[in-house]
Amino acid sequence: MSTFIGNLVGFAIIGFLLWKYVVPLVKRMMQTQQEAVRTALEESKSAAEKLANADQMHQKALEAADSEAAKVKEEAQSESERIKENLREQAATEAERIKSQGEQQVHLLRQQTIRGLRQHLGGEAVQKAEQIVRDYVSDPAAQASTVDRFLDDLDQMAPSPAVLEVGATLNLRASSREALAELVKKFESVADGAQADQLSKIADDLAAIAKLLIAQTALKNVLAEGNDDPSAKERLAGRLFEGKIDGSAFELLKSAVAQRWSTEDNLIDALQHVARLALLVAAERDGKSEEVEEQLFRFGRVLDSEARLNRLLSDPTVDAEQRNSLLKKVLDAGGGVNPTTAALLAQTVELLRGDETADTAVNDLAELAVARRGEAVAEVTAAAELSDEQRTRLTEVLSRIYGTDVAVHLNIDPDVLGGLLITVGDEVIDGSISSRLAAARAGLPD
Repeated sequence: MSTFIGNLVGFAIIGFLLWKYVVPLVKRMMQTQQEAVRTALEESKSAAEKLANADQMHQKALEAADSEAAKVKEEAQSESERIKENLREQAATEAERIKSQGEQQVHLLRQQTIRGLRQHLGGEAVQKAEQIVRDYVSDPAAQASTVDRFLDDLDQMAPSPAVLEVGATLNLRASSREALAELVKKFESVADGAQADQLSKIADDLAAIAKLLIAQTALKNVLAEGNDDPSAKERLAGRLFEGKIDGSAFELLKSAVAQRWSTEDNLIDALQHVARLALLVAAERDGKSEEVEEQLFRFGRVLDSEARLNRLLSDPTVDAEQRNSLLKKVLDAGGGVNPTTAALLAQTVELLRGDETADTAVNDLAELAVARRGEAVAEVTAAAELSDEQRTRLTEVLSRIYGTDVAVHLNIDPDVLGGLLITVGDEVIDGSISSRLAAARAGLPD
């Protein structure tokens, strides 16, 4: 019994201890577990709700994606159609452009082909014609006949006036022209009855004074100064030159300084002009005027063709004596010239000024020589020498055309082939066969 009671008491104590300490602990553990389970259930419910919401959002996203895809597809189809239409239009435009360019290219190729054929055939024709002409004019009689035919045509030309005056080669203003006219009138009175040697002395003295005035600019300016009382200039000229030069030359100098000149340089121009006239009149007195005229023109042609010689004779940096020495060598090498011609050329080279060139000055001198005889000058280029009959006829025809005597200066140039090339002043009458062939060649397509 006691054992039972002891066991019961022990069991009671154990039970009390269990109830006192273990049960609360277990209960708390169970509550904690229940709370954990409750929390887990709530989280699970929240997760389920979130999952449901996610499913709904996913569904909505799918629906939006499908809608957007359908819209993109529709837009893509529309853009595809637009691009296709644009490409179709561009292709049509490009095809039309290529077609047009092709037609233009074909047209250009056709024109080039036609032009090439014309050029080739035209060139061949001109070349053949030139060969035929050359063969034809190789016969002197046939060549002469081309000149005769041109003279026949020239004979039908209407006359046109040509006027050449003494001193026309000088480019002077009105006052200087009047002064020169007075000086020339004074020269004519002085030259009347003078012998050739006296005229040559006058020319030398006036040329020497002109050379001095070129070097002494101050003296030139004083003697050419325009004023109403020229006596002071005449007295100065007397103190410097009277008794040192020919008396007639001194009278001409006084007359020159007494005039009113447009520029100071015109005084030098006038003295040189009268010096030239003195030599030309001297040639007339000796019966050498035509020879002098011919030689001046021939030397002018030499200067035209010999650029280096013209440049050397015109070089202002070379002393005048050296240039005249070169001139003398050239004239001697060519067989010499009339003394008056040599003096005129030497005077011309010596008195060159500024940018004046020898060829221009000599050509002006030749024109003055012709003008002294009241003639016009015709520079004629022919393929061969003219017969006396042809030269006479040409002179008569040109004299009728220009209403004055015409001096013919003939140049021979085989390249002319036939006919004549005539230059009178600034007027050119081109009846050469070479010019006609050149015109035919120029008319060919490029």
